Amino acid sequence: MTSRLARTLGALALVLGALAVPATPTAAHATADPIGIYPPIQGSSTWDRFGSTAPANHHIVFGNWGYTSDWAVDIYRNPGATVVSPFGTRTAAGHPVAVTVVTVRPGCATGNLADGGYRIGLEARDTTTGEIIARADVMHVDNKPSGIAAGASVSPWTRLGETGRFRYSSCYQVNGDSGTHIHLELINQHRYSCYLKRAAGTTLTDETVVGRVGTHYSGQRAAC
Repeated sequence: MTSRLARTLGALALVLGALAVPATPTAAHATADPIGIYPPIQGSSTWDRFGSTAPANHHIVFGNWGYTSDWAVDIYRNPGATVVSPFGTRTAAGHPVAVTVVTVRPGCATGNLADGGYRIGLEARDTTTGEIIARADVMHVDNKPSGIAAGASVSPWTRLGETGRFRYSSCYQVNGDSGTHIHLELINQHRYSCYLKRAAGTTLTDETVVGRVGTHYSGQRAAC
């Protein structure tokens, strides 16, 4: 076999091998059907108000399916604002999204609601395919309605509770109303979701997309 032929066959084998085995890139390989993530606070809110809780470096506290969450961020609003699900109502392909409560418990390790309110876990499912896409943890929720319990179905307008001030502790280090926030975490069922980069102190609305789930990034804290 000539060296040229051997080289050609070797290159062909590499190409076929690459086609046979999925790559693990550093960039995104989005699925065909991601879901938008919105602020979990009804009305206006503020992204990373003090410049210390951006997803690129904010601590990740929770996990699902045996893995820690993909990314976390604090979104700010004074006490008394309505807290809602962060999942969009439809996938990119237009499939309806169903959201179910999977976790309701005190958010802080002490188990005391006065230290940091509720952690409410939500699961998003594509109702057309039946596929579970992602979960979200919404933390520091106050005044949770009794109907918000594991197994409950919620819409983007369902009131999960309110933003609230809690006592200063190792779990919740807030000194004034301006520091009141919701700690939000997202995790994909498969591979990693992403967040949209924005400047600290950016004002958000109900229609501001802050991230996407159902994307296939290769690691935690991925920017879309």
